[in-house]
Amino acid sequence: MELDQATGLRNMNRRKMVKVIAVTGGKGGVGKTNVSINLAVSLAAQGQRVVVLDADLGLANVDVLLGLRVHKNISHVLSGECDLEEIMLRGPQGISIVPASSGMRSMVELTPTEHAGLVRAFSELQDDYDVLIVDTAAGISDMVLSFSRASQDVVVVVCDEPTSITDAYALIKILNREHGLFKFKIVANMVRSLREGQELFAKLTKVTDRFLDVALELVAIVPFDENVRRAVRKQKVVVEEFPKSAASIAYKTLASKVTTWPIPSQPQGHLTFFVEQLLNDAVREQEDSLSE
Repeated sequence: MELDQATGLRNMNRRKMVKVIAVTGGKGGVGKTNVSINLAVSLAAQGQRVVVLDADLGLANVDVLLGLRVHKNISHVLSGECDLEEIMLRGPQGISIVPASSGMRSMVELTPTEHAGLVRAFSELQDDYDVLIVDTAAGISDMVLSFSRASQDVVVVVCDEPTSITDAYALIKILNREHGLFKFKIVANMVRSLREGQELFAKLTKVTDRFLDVALELVAIVPFDENVRRAVRKQKVVVEEFPKSAASIAYKTLASKVTTWPIPSQPQGHLTFFVEQLLNDAVREQEDSLSE
């Protein structure tokens, strides 16, 4: 089993680099998954090969928002029942979606066989994609933290509500103080104006500047747009259903920015790093629980 895992990691190491972006938010209801899928579709429309990993393992919803039917999910890959290609869903603009396994609470729960399956699965992805978008769950669970710190870029979605700002700060604080992350990209979502988006960012930076050693970058201001809700009701993405809407323009602008974000030099530029981080986190959590 260890041989299979090591072989998969070596295979990934020889292959191309992939940009890995975690989209997270600290709380539910901030529009995180909408940001993930509209960003993915916008990137694909700009010529990028994109895969979305639905990492909300407790409440999978990427497939629901896109009106796709799931027959098998990543749990079947991890158990060796099938390969990644068999569970992949095809979305708008040809994006690929890896559907989540609802109810999986932690990487700690994965068996050695499932660990090896995860490595093989990502090894298969390596050559075929330019960008991996990881749509995390809401909150600050171990899974959210694991996926966030294993990614190259962490995009925090926040809206102009006290609880959203507080929870976004809590997520940034934990990732900074306990896991050494200090760069975060912020999306101000569902705001009434450009000014409101800038003020929202200012509220967040005021707190982080005072208490944390972090660098925040405002990468997008997505306006409140009824067309987003209309698209959701139709199980469509707003960038295709209402391409000229204000939210669509903001998503497309964000996608253009993402294509300019540098991919770090090794090891962070490879999916190897992403997978190794996830597996190492699981091992550390197991060791910590045994020592308590």
